[in-house]
Amino acid sequence: MGVWLGALLIFDNLILKMEKSKNRLEVCFSPAIYSEHANDENLVVIVDILRATSSICAAIHNGVKSIIPVATVEEAKALKQQGYLVASERDGNVLDFADFGNSPFNFTPEIVKGKEIVYSTTNGTRCIHLANHSKAVLIGSFLNITSLAEWLIQQNAPVLIFCASWKDRFSLEDTVFAGALAERLLNSGKFESICDAVTASVDLWNLAKSDLSGYIQKAAQKGRLASKGLDDCIEYCLTADQTHVIPVFRNDRLVDVSGAV
Repeated sequence: MGVWLGALLIFDNLILKMEKSKNRLEVCFSPAIYSEHANDENLVVIVDILRATSSICAAIHNGVKSIIPVATVEEAKALKQQGYLVASERDGNVLDFADFGNSPFNFTPEIVKGKEIVYSTTNGTRCIHLANHSKAVLIGSFLNITSLAEWLIQQNAPVLIFCASWKDRFSLEDTVFAGALAERLLNSGKFESICDAVTASVDLWNLAKSDLSGYIQKAAQKGRLASKGLDDCIEYCLTADQTHVIPVFRNDRLVDVSGAV
C-alpha cells in the first residue's frame, strides 16, 4: 500500500508541475485597458484585421524588406522627407503626402519588394508602440494564423492578444480573430486562461467560423470601409493561411522571423 501511495503522490506532483508549466493566455479588447494587461514577459500579438495587420502581413509576404511603424502623422511626414515610401491613413482616408493607404492590395511586389516602408494608421501602429516594453511584439492576422500559432506555441512564454479596436472602442472582427488564435493556443495544451476576454473571444469565434464573411458583415468597421468604397479587401483579410510570415517588431522595424522557426 505504501508503494502505491508513494507512486500516486509522485504522479500527482508531476501533473501539478505540468499544469504549472502552462503559459498564461489573455486577450485585451482595447488600447484603453492595455495597462491592465501589460507585462514585460508577454509575447504581444497586435490584431487589426481590417486592415493594418492584414496589410502588414501582405506587404512582408510580397517582399518588403521591413516596415517602420510610426504612431503620428508628424513622424510619417518627417520620414517621407527623408525619402521613404509612406503608407498612411486616418479614418480610412489616405493622407495627402502618403504614397498609398492601408489596403493590402496596395503592397504589390512590383511596388514594395526590397523596400523599407513607413507605416502609420488610425489604430494599429500606436498599439505596436504601446506594447514595445514586452518580450516581443508580433503582428497577427488570418493571413498568417497557422504559422503564428505554431511560433507562439514553441516560445514557452505568456501571450497577450491585443485588439487594436477602433479609437479605443470594441472591435468585432479583431475579437473574432482573437478567439480563433486563442482556440488554437488552448488546444495545444501549452496555455491556460482565467481571462473572461479569452472565453468571450472563443465564443464569438465559434459563432462566426461557419460563415466568417457573413458574420463580419455585422462589424461596424465593415460599414465604415464600405462607405468609402474601401471594402474590396475584406474577403482577402478574412482568408486564412495565405502566408507563413511572422512579423516581429525589432529595432524600430517590423521584420519577418519565420525563417528562424
